[in-house]
Amino acid sequence: MTIRWEGEQQDADDAARAEQERLRLLEHAQGETIVLGNEFSEIRITKVGTRNGARLLVEAPRSGQWVALCPLELEALTWQRPATFSAMIGNPFASLVEDDE
Repeated sequence: MTIRWEGEQQDADDAARAEQERLRLLEHAQGETIVLGNEFSEIRITKVGTRNGARLLVEAPRSGQWVALCPLELEALTWQRPATFSAMIGNPFASLVEDDE
């Protein structure tokens, strides 16, 4: 007997769409991928071209998470204080703010 959870198919569909989008972004990679790591984490950073300009694709291979950030989103990182990053690290895989749906 296979145990299923409510929303399992939606989660699988969302994951498949996200993977297709990641692969589409990687088709437009520009330059070399940079790998940064330490004893806690490893990330890959790739500059990718999109129809809206360049983005940095930041991937966490261990978790499979990724995000493509535009220059303004990257600049917004510089506006943060260490407490913001501590909150993000302390609550992994969750947003600091609720999505408006």
